[in-house]
Amino acid sequence: MAAAAPRIFVSHLSGVAVFDPNGDQVGRVRDLVAMLRVGRRPPRLLGLVVELSTRRRIFLPMTRVTGVESGQVITTGVLNVRRFEQRPTERLVFGELLDRLVTLVETGEEVTVLDVSVQQLPARREWEIGRVFVRKGRAGAFRRAKGETMTVDWSSVTGFSLEEHGQGAESLLATFEQLRPADLANVLHHLSPKRRGEVAAALDDDRLADVLEELPEDDQIEILGKLKEERAADVLEAMDPDDAADLLAELPTEDVERLLRLMRPGEAADVRRLMAYAERTAGGLMTTEPIVLRADATVAEALARVRDPDLSPALAAQVYVCRPPDETPTGKYLGTVHFQRLLRDPPFTLVGSLVADDLHPLAPEDELPVVAGFFATYDMVAAPVVDESGSLLGAVTVDDVLDHMLPEDWRETEFHLDEGVHESMHAERDDDRDGPGTGREDAPGDGRGPEDGRGPEDGRGPEDRLREPNGPRGGEGHHGARP
Repeated sequence: MAAAAPRIFVSHLSGVAVFDPNGDQVGRVRDLVAMLRVGRRPPRLLGLVVELSTRRRIFLPMTRVTGVESGQVITTGVLNVRRFEQRPTERLVFGELLDRLVTLVETGEEVTVLDVSVQQLPARREWEIGRVFVRKGRAGAFRRAKGETMTVDWSSVTGFSLEEHGQGAESLLATFEQLRPADLANVLHHLSPKRRGEVAAALDDDRLADVLEELPEDDQIEILGKLKEERAADVLEAMDPDDAADLLAELPTEDVERLLRLMRPGEAADVRRLMAYAERTAGGLMTTEPIVLRADATVAEALARVRDPDLSPALAAQVYVCRPPDETPTGKYLGTVHFQRLLRDPPFTLVGSLVADDLHPLAPEDELPVVAGFFATYDMVAAPVVDESGSLLGAVTVDDVLDHMLPEDWRETEFHLDEGVHESMHAERDDDRDGPGTGREDAPGDGRGPEDGRGPEDGRGPEDRLREPNGPRGGEGHHGARP
């Protein structure tokens, strides 16, 4: 009797690299696509959502997967790079199945789904979800009191087909906890509005603030509108003042005033000041929180400030030397000291003796082309903004300049593939018959029918009968727990 194919828990597939047969990486796994079936039959695993290096998400059918082993996925090398779009009959495993509240059939107890395992069927290239790793109790409760965990067959639970309100997000977030804010923002952007709101509610204020700064404006407004006003004010406080001002500028005036009143006075004052400037000027682009030091501060003090992990690289690139007061708007602006200069001088050196004052600072009313030209001319990553009285108002960073120079929808579009990448991944073929924008292989080779995502009655498309002899292999287990 042939040995059963090993089970692979999907949390082990999050972010796993996808390679073609030549060993070239084509992307990373961001989700799995499954189709629920009637009764208690386990769902079919249709394929993977793969994010290319361009940030485009495509569909990789399981019929194109030849191996799942050693922390990597191997494909046949033939990919269709059309953007993935979810069909109504499909479920995203990370986005929709994890953290669901379901019921044990035998006892009627409510349990929270922490993970699910997938397995290749014997002698076939079809995959299905076989087992579910659950914890007794509602989603989120296990953070306060550890409930009993267990792994059960799919048929032992019920409730996956129902729309759930108030679904948790802890397991989903744990799956993506290592992602940079921009990448997590990309994950949120591709979730349903309902799921996006649940995930945002589960993030802490600082993490949500970082992610909001990387989302398109429509998503920012949607998420902020679903938060309670006190929480929304807290998140706005955690955002960079310039990003908070840009977001508030998109809201109705009455909502803006209500949120500003809920914010701490100092934070609200910074945002109000930024909102007074036109958006595409130095004043509208700047942040009010650069590193400000007095002339009698030492190099050691300056380096300590630069080491702050909460600072962006652009803001940490230089310190601004001013007379008191130290908060913007400061006393008279004296000049800047780049961190490379700080590294070249003894720790006891006073920063006032290192000031570079040969560059004329930006004025708050300078338009975006002037600001961009300043950065390009002097190879700057940050620049001071000074008013007519000589007070430092803030600093403009190069990322803010780029944000406003790129097309408005740049966050929603992937980077352009160069010709070599197109050739290496066998880009969209002219004979694709599955319709535009599906992100799938040409039908019926993706193993899914044109209407309900199923092939013939036996669940196998023509390509399934012309399969390679070797199927995927993989490990199993979830946080040390095994079926």
